[in-house]
Amino acid sequence: MGQKDPRIDVYIRKAAPFAQPILKHLREIIHVGCPSVEETIKWQFPHFDYKGVICGVAAFQSHCAFGFWKAELILGDNRKGEEAMGQFGRIESLVDLPDDKTLIAYVRKAAALNEAGVKKPRAEPRAKPPLVLPRDFATALRQSAKAQRHFKSFTPSKKREYVEWITEAKREATRQKRVETAVAWISQGKIRNWKHV
Repeated sequence: MGQKDPRIDVYIRKAAPFAQPILKHLREIIHVGCPSVEETIKWQFPHFDYKGVICGVAAFQSHCAFGFWKAELILGDNRKGEEAMGQFGRIESLVDLPDDKTLIAYVRKAAALNEAGVKKPRAEPRAKPPLVLPRDFATALRQSAKAQRHFKSFTPSKKREYVEWITEAKREATRQKRVETAVAWISQGKIRNWKHV
């Protein structure tokens, strides 16, 4: 049998009046869909676990959120946009939720995935754009054979750290100072954050 957490009772009581019936309803649905679910608080919000995280709910000033840990595998493309945390958008009343039968089916599917040991799909890493050296930095590097040699040996991420540091300068004087400093450090084989290593 599932386990209720009294901290979630407190969370619901402290929520805005509009949110309380939404949170209570979602809690009931989750327990119907997975009678063995265990309640807990994670990241300051109510979460529901069964052999791993199934889902979580949250209440804010003017809306609630509800989301599944493995949403891509449970909902597919049946998710609302990026308008709120979770996959059901801004939930301001019970009518903003799918019907009970659909929600229970989602909870059962989430529990079955955890039961089978299916892991949450990892997000594909975003490809970074190719590194483009600013003209002033490239010119300064060319004027120092030592700096050029060390810079070529750096990993792409170490090179990117220098380029981002230089291009983030707001004033031209700051940028020029950073270019000079970068070339001096690179000539010594130092990475951008060498002081913190």
